[in-house]
Amino acid sequence: MDSFQGHLLIAGSSLLDPNFHHAVVLIGHHDEEGAVGVVLNRRSEVEVADAAPPLAGLVEPGERLFIGGPVQSEAAVVLADLEHPDRAKVIAFGSIGFLPEETGTEELGEIRRARVFAGYAGWGPGQLEGELDEGSWIVEPALPADVFTDDPESLWGAVLRRKGPRFALLASMPLDPSMN
Repeated sequence: MDSFQGHLLIAGSSLLDPNFHHAVVLIGHHDEEGAVGVVLNRRSEVEVADAAPPLAGLVEPGERLFIGGPVQSEAAVVLADLEHPDRAKVIAFGSIGFLPEETGTEELGEIRRARVFAGYAGWGPGQLEGELDEGSWIVEPALPADVFTDDPESLWGAVLRRKGPRFALLASMPLDPSMN
């Protein structure tokens, strides 16, 4: 089995589930038991300082909370670029990983940048592979700029265009096909 840890799942045009329509998901863990990741391009209107005050010091003032996925939407998930990635709970790729729930920042070392998500996306054994076989997702290696983009609303199209001309038409599709 190929692991898609550290890859992006880009929602294909046939994926109409409102939780994942035009979503870009970073896979943080993937093995025979399933997969876990966060949706990178669903920024909420709520600031981290209001939604999760203890985590506000990890992000820039005014940074908004992201909707990481439909699983445990009341739980906070922190994705960070770490000076010492070996101290993360799960490394997605390079120096980017998920912070442990109960670890103080002094134990983690320098956090270069962080993003806070409400909930996450998860797949059971074989579920993601089945969705990939159906064409629901397009896979692309993740880049640090994808994780911490300043324009998450444009990430879906930007990552598709990066895949080359074959995906350029799909990238130009509007969120609402009736607007075409």
